[in-house]
Amino acid sequence: MEPGFASSDIDTGRPHPARLYDYYLGGKDHYVVDRDAAEAVLRAVPEVRAMARENRAFLQRAVRFLVGEAGIRQIIDIGTGIPAAGNVHEVAQQASPGSRVVYVDVDPVAIAHSKALLAGNENTAIIDADLRHPEKILAHDGTRRLIDFSQPTGLLLVSVLPFISDAGDPWRIVVTLRDALAPGSYLVVAHATDASRPLVAQAAETVYNGSVSAQARMRSREEILRFFDGFELVDPGLVYIPLWRPDPVADVSGDPGKFWVLAGAGRKP
Repeated sequence: MEPGFASSDIDTGRPHPARLYDYYLGGKDHYVVDRDAAEAVLRAVPEVRAMARENRAFLQRAVRFLVGEAGIRQIIDIGTGIPAAGNVHEVAQQASPGSRVVYVDVDPVAIAHSKALLAGNENTAIIDADLRHPEKILAHDGTRRLIDFSQPTGLLLVSVLPFISDAGDPWRIVVTLRDALAPGSYLVVAHATDASRPLVAQAAETVYNGSVSAQARMRSREEILRFFDGFELVDPGLVYIPLWRPDPVADVSGDPGKFWVLAGAGRKP
């Protein structure tokens, strides 16, 4: 993290998921506490770094699908995290220059970096809002400026739903967002699961939740499928993350379940 970046709004005393993710991806926008927590997780589950990269690659493939194949021209990305190479708006606007993107996050570091990155890009915005309050996201001036809810929208919930507890009812949150979307819209989800590697996943969850400010919750395949209620899954369905429309040169041999993240996209009819 650059010297002098911290402010009273940024909690540098506890690790934050967005900054751990930045560390796993090889970024520099994190603090010592984030690096220490990330290394503790890596000692328990070394494949977490590879999972972060797979997650990023999936996000980019999903955006290319939305804009290039499905014809989507407006995207809401909730839980965007700290900007890294190949951001959603870069991928979308490369495929279709007029594409509009609204990023949503609550981490001050992610918001500050996004504002700097997006300066001068009139088709992109970052708003400070919490997934736990979807109504505020939908009603936010920044959302309303760029998103026409009478037209199909791409909704990205990539590795953010695990941070909503069952008590917070993430399924209700997704229904609220779904109901605001026009027919022809798409939902994209990536979610950690304990289905393929229960002992490893649970060990990672224990270490992670022991140090990070936001608690994560692994879910079963059935629980993750529930997020797609009211959507029609597109091929190849809900699959382990390397298997979702892999790039032609990608090597998906071996055991894709070792990444224990399920990913999919669904269309609202």
